[in-house]
Amino acid sequence: MHNPFALIGKTILVTGASSGIGRTIAIECSKLGADIILTGRNESRLQETLSQLKEGQHKYIVADITIEEDIITIVEQLPTLTGCVHSAGILGLVPIQAITKAKINEFEQINLHAPILLTKQLLKRKKLAKNSSVVFISSAAGVYRVSTANALYAVTKSGLDAFMRSAALELASKNIRFNSVNPAMIETEALSNIPISEEQKNANLAQYPIKRYGKPEEVAYATIYLLSDASAWTTGTEIKLDGGLTLS
Repeated sequence: MHNPFALIGKTILVTGASSGIGRTIAIECSKLGADIILTGRNESRLQETLSQLKEGQHKYIVADITIEEDIITIVEQLPTLTGCVHSAGILGLVPIQAITKAKINEFEQINLHAPILLTKQLLKRKKLAKNSSVVFISSAAGVYRVSTANALYAVTKSGLDAFMRSAALELASKNIRFNSVNPAMIETEALSNIPISEEQKNANLAQYPIKRYGKPEEVAYATIYLLSDASAWTTGTEIKLDGGLTLS
């Protein structure tokens, strides 16, 4: 049966694959036939992700993508890719009066510098095949809306989307596509680390017309569309996943 969303024959690098959205994307892509290369800092958690992938030629590379030398190490070990998902990132609430240069650097290094520099190396070393697809896991924050104490995160994500659009334009002649998936709040381990009360969480949930946060699988399905041949004419596009949050 023809399936335009199938990923059979595709080799996809997924960063931040040791947990959360990155892990789910890797698992769901493997179910559709892709060979997955996982990368992250925690080897035991990467092994756990690897054990959950469907049968295929999968592997992992332990590396810290905030270190440029580690990025080069990753790229040197890669075969030619047909897809790359930049999923590694951090979130957190930092009121403006609590912002420090160290905090700015922390958010920028992982959310912005790392995916930009990794993309540069993939292109420089010709690791992205013709007709390949690069997907950035961005956010609704900064791109579609702002919220209290979320300035640093929003700045890095809006910057990431600006880079995505520039790359889409610059690389279109080589048939390499760049897009982003922009979710609002997703139920992951990282969400539980944000210091908010149950009352604050319920008040936030009330802003969503669908009355729930998103699921990692829902981010994965949008990502799969962008990696698949079904989106062959899609580049420079943001897919907003927000449960209706930005409708008002």
